Amino acid sequence: MMTSLGEEEARVLLQEEQARLQQIRASLQADPLDGAEERAIVELSMVDQHPADIATDTFEKEKDLSILEHVDAQLVDVDRALGRLEQGAYGTCEACGRRIDDDRLRARPAARFCIDDQQMAERGAG
Repeated sequence: MMTSLGEEEARVLLQEEQARLQQIRASLQADPLDGAEERAIVELSMVDQHPADIATDTFEKEKDLSILEHVDAQLVDVDRALGRLEQGAYGTCEACGRRIDDDRLRARPAARFCIDDQQMAERGAG
């Protein structure tokens, strides 16, 4: 049996999660080509580029944008969890008020709900 999750361990877990998400965000935003190089490539390649290639590029950009939006939402969750930690409310389910299991908090440091309420929320959203 693991010991109860302490404030310092929770802070470390949240900061590690924040750093991981910021790294993902930075890698998604990194553009290997600057605007001038990209325009030159587009101008040269549009002449003989197959429409499927353009569709693939568009899909990849939209996929990256979707992932970026998800990462941004997770960063907001981590920021809110850090706020709950400061207020002394970290680890308490926002739906029922019960203590969130330490193993769940170690796996998902920004968890807002206990596992039962999380499952109900997911069923309701699905």
